[in-house]
Amino acid sequence: MECGMRWAGVLLMLVAAGNVLAETAGPVAMPEVVVTALRSETALASVPGTVRVLDRAEVRQAAPRTTPDALAGLPSVMVQKTGYGQGSPFLRGFTGFRTLMMVDGIRLNNSVFRDGPNQYWNTVDPWSVDRYEVVLGPASVLYGSDAVGGAVNALTLAPPDWSGQPFYERTLAWRGATADESTQARLGLRGRATERLGFTAGFTWKDFNDLRGGEEVGTQRKTGYDEIDFDLRADYALNEQNVLTLVHQQVDQDDAWRTHKTIYGIDWEGLQKDNDQVRAYDQDRALTYMRLAGQDLPGPMDAYTLTLSRHAQGEDLHRVRTDGRRDETGFDVTTWGIAFTLESRTDLGHWVYGMDYYRDEVDSYGRHYKADGSLNKTDAQGPVADNASYDLLGVFVQDTLPLFHEAIELTPGIRYAFARLDAERVLDPVSGNVTAREDDWDSVVGSLRALAPLGADRRHALFAGLSQGFRAPNLSDLTRLDSARSNEIETPVNDLDPENFISAEVGARCQADRFSGEIAAYYTWIKNMIVRTPTGALVDDLQEVTKKNAGDGYLAGIELTLGWQVADDWHLRVMGSWMEGKVDAYPTSDPVAVRDYISRLMPLTGQAAVRWQPVGKSFWLEGVLDAADKADRLSADDKRDTQRIPPGGTPAYAVLTLRGGMALLDSLDLTVALENITDEDYRIHGSGVNEPGCNLVVQAEWTF
Repeated sequence: MECGMRWAGVLLMLVAAGNVLAETAGPVAMPEVVVTALRSETALASVPGTVRVLDRAEVRQAAPRTTPDALAGLPSVMVQKTGYGQGSPFLRGFTGFRTLMMVDGIRLNNSVFRDGPNQYWNTVDPWSVDRYEVVLGPASVLYGSDAVGGAVNALTLAPPDWSGQPFYERTLAWRGATADESTQARLGLRGRATERLGFTAGFTWKDFNDLRGGEEVGTQRKTGYDEIDFDLRADYALNEQNVLTLVHQQVDQDDAWRTHKTIYGIDWEGLQKDNDQVRAYDQDRALTYMRLAGQDLPGPMDAYTLTLSRHAQGEDLHRVRTDGRRDETGFDVTTWGIAFTLESRTDLGHWVYGMDYYRDEVDSYGRHYKADGSLNKTDAQGPVADNASYDLLGVFVQDTLPLFHEAIELTPGIRYAFARLDAERVLDPVSGNVTAREDDWDSVVGSLRALAPLGADRRHALFAGLSQGFRAPNLSDLTRLDSARSNEIETPVNDLDPENFISAEVGARCQADRFSGEIAAYYTWIKNMIVRTPTGALVDDLQEVTKKNAGDGYLAGIELTLGWQVADDWHLRVMGSWMEGKVDAYPTSDPVAVRDYISRLMPLTGQAAVRWQPVGKSFWLEGVLDAADKADRLSADDKRDTQRIPPGGTPAYAVLTLRGGMALLDSLDLTVALENITDEDYRIHGSGVNEPGCNLVVQAEWTF
């Protein structure tokens, strides 16, 4: 409480400064058009499913540390953090490679992604993002394998509109926080050189120190890391209908520890420490793409998008064991992609159709050193197979068809998906044999969604849908040789079948003058889910686990979002979600299936917020309460994960945040937040690090 009293005055200053503020409009409205839900520009009110949008203003006002943090608090979204530099959103109970992350519509996912939470989402710099579009539920028809729990599309900043003359906009931004003594600095440039040529560029420097948890946790050692981000974009209008876009993004993250796997793990609620002296990751990501897009075209094709991309991602692990032995492992994966989308409006509806193809080329290494620094051995592979490739091809078509004088809009879709794996060097850690592995899978998945607009202005609607999800086994499933959860090592497996999912969803949304709301319920049938299974053997003094198709299961849930403009200056919002899910698993080496909870099942969560923003003024204040019930529905895997999940489950928590902001002189935006005012000691279920204690965040963005 002392921390809260210390800094509460900072926020009250925002109110006193109102007489020097520039006039502005009221709260920023959510974008009316989204592109991710139906793979074409669609009014948000016309989407037959659940979509969340976080625009640039909302993200800046929340002042998130990372992209996963930006998504935290959304219904059915749980952001688990294996380490402070590693965040993985769960979407409707699924994470890792069962959720699809995209940057400007290009897959961030690759065949090397881990099963379960991973750190890759942290490599998307929120400073470079214009808005996030979150599609909940299977999206495999439009986006292929992995889009089971949902899909997130980070749409980056585009050049400004032409103002009649050359225009240049410079941005200096800074974010600082006390809980980790962190600093972020951003230098950006946007503009238009001519009517046809526009550009954006940005450079972000980030320095995170060790994180201080709440109450008695104190400083969590070896949790800090450094990161550098760079992005560049140019848009050139070939003519009134066609635009060529060239983009490059670069991210380098250094020395991000998995602290819970080391002697520096914290003793919290009965957790156990591991014995590694060092377990630190370096990550780098580079995306380069060219996009040609056309719209308002004559003839049978109304619009098109052609994208060619190269996405390179690398990971290096530095591990020092208790006895001084050192392991250096990692991989480099280069993903070549081509995606072609067409749109046609006919008497039979609005058609969206096309194809996408991605090819991963993977190099993987593993080197092991003695305590004296001399080389002990070099493995034939690193975390996954070496000299490997993975191909993912899809062809899709979707139609949106108005029926009964537009009383109902029906959206059927279908995709043919093909995946192929070719791994030249796969190591059996027991025998030491090196083998090659080839396999392929294909599937046909479909979806059928319906929207019933209510009222002439379409401000209210009912929606329902039935969607299939598909995930082919990837390189990580079949060839991973790496430490898994507490005291476990995962080894390669010979054969796996694809995972299949069918999800049913019903919901309703309304948008009145002062009230808005949406409620959705879903039920997902799971078939052939791939899970880690103990073998009963020991490898390098660790319990061996491998992958197996566990069988059938389900996951069901309810989501609720409400907003109420109580008065001209006051707005309330409430969000919440609940889910339940079980799947057949093999908790022991015995071939006996047991119906078990889905690992890291999200507990009952909710968020309530009240916002004060005087009409015509550019300052605002907001109080936010985030709460989660105790996460005690544990799978056998969860119970074995004694370094991240306390015995009996992760405790419940309630966290209060107060934030506010102002615009000074029409060019300087200031945001101040006091997070976790009561210094609550808590962690997100399944995380390897506790969340910040009482934390003052100050963010300033100057545009000139």
